[in-house]
Amino acid sequence: MAIRKIRIEGDPILRKKARRVEKIDERTLEILADMEETMKDANGLGLAAPQVGILRRLVVVDMQDGKGTMKMINPTILDKSEELQENLEGCLSIPGKSGLVDRPKNLVLEYTDENGKLVKLDCDEYKAVCVCHELDHLDGILYPDLAKAMYDNDELEKLEQEDMNE
Repeated sequence: MAIRKIRIEGDPILRKKARRVEKIDERTLEILADMEETMKDANGLGLAAPQVGILRRLVVVDMQDGKGTMKMINPTILDKSEELQENLEGCLSIPGKSGLVDRPKNLVLEYTDENGKLVKLDCDEYKAVCVCHELDHLDGILYPDLAKAMYDNDELEKLEQEDMNE
């Protein structure tokens, strides 16, 4: 396993569409393991392969809920609620910034795990946010494209202080 370099906004690979994984081989498993290690090293909740320079439909997500890391191959959203939720999102590829984004409150996700098993998963609340965010990376979409408002860390700190003083 190795920690890979996370691509930063402005890198053209982040705007490209990732290709399907046709077979799960040692290379695929190595990439997933490296992605998990890289995500944890950077204190992230998720990481998509384009963020480490690989144009494949691979995603890792760890909600830090004790259930471990979901390693997703060719993830697809099968269904999503019309009801939205607003959340403040950040991204390992866009350091120092956060943005308010509307995402589906619930969704149904399907992916192949690292053992070749097809997994169907209901996601709600913040898990739905994280999954949508990471799957957007696979299509070259970054959260600022969808954000209603963007903040840098200083602005965010001031807003949090104002909220605490109210």
